[in-house]
Amino acid sequence: MRIFVTGAPGFIGSVLVPELIQAGHQVLGLTRSEEGAQKLQAAGAEVLHGNIEDLDSLRRGATGSDGIIHLAFNHDFSQFQKNADDDRKAIEAMGEVLAGSSRPFVVTSGTAIAANVDGKPSTEASPVATWNPRAASEAAVKELTARGMNTSVVRLPQVHDTRKQGLVPYLLAVSRAKGVSAYIGDGSNRWPAAHVSDVARLYRLAFEKAEPAAIYHAVDEEGVTMKAIVEAHARGLNVPVVSIKPEEADAHFGWLARFAIHDMPSSSTLTQRKLNWKPTGPGLIADLDAMDYKQA
Repeated sequence: MRIFVTGAPGFIGSVLVPELIQAGHQVLGLTRSEEGAQKLQAAGAEVLHGNIEDLDSLRRGATGSDGIIHLAFNHDFSQFQKNADDDRKAIEAMGEVLAGSSRPFVVTSGTAIAANVDGKPSTEASPVATWNPRAASEAAVKELTARGMNTSVVRLPQVHDTRKQGLVPYLLAVSRAKGVSAYIGDGSNRWPAAHVSDVARLYRLAFEKAEPAAIYHAVDEEGVTMKAIVEAHARGLNVPVVSIKPEEADAHFGWLARFAIHDMPSSSTLTQRKLNWKPTGPGLIADLDAMDYKQA
């Protein structure tokens, strides 16, 4: 199949594109840069120049495809609401093209969208956490599904290797700037995680299964504690570990505080069963310990 992939030269996309091609698919990759175009061509993909704010480029890519995997998202979380609004518009624009067909449309969200109840890991069936701006993205997907389109959602945790780890590098930047590696309270709040190679494979499986209205959690580790994460940063930076009070979080972390204090463990039991997906990559702390902190 010819698959249109947004965010194709990005962190996950650069692993997903070879995964799809090796499985026999053709890839049309969206990129905003010449560097991205060169990466896609080297991987054996076709190139479409554009971005998620250029809705016409999204429509062109969707028109010439047998389905879509939508990865692109602006990860400047200091303007999270705007980015989520742009994502919703992008989903709606591509969905317009798919109307009246059964072509698969796999959309990206986050496991933090799923509300935790009584500290238990969220599941694919958990209610949506309304505090998260990406609720608008999932609402757009539901609207397309209600109109008969073949949409599904992959929710991401902290996706990692030794170079990137979701929101975790922002914590590292704060630790480097402040000279201490901090957690809030007792640091027991948890973030789920999965290695990028496992996540890329899950996207391929989700696209090939093409189950309408499915929700998948790309989770290997259900919850790595914030204390364990900042202790790994402290080892790498050779700085002390400190605990700060919740009322100090905004001053210390800035926009990241709303995430740094959040407990968001998540389960992928249903996803693993539905897709026969078994994560095999290294854990988050192993990748943090293997980082080159001089380069990070």
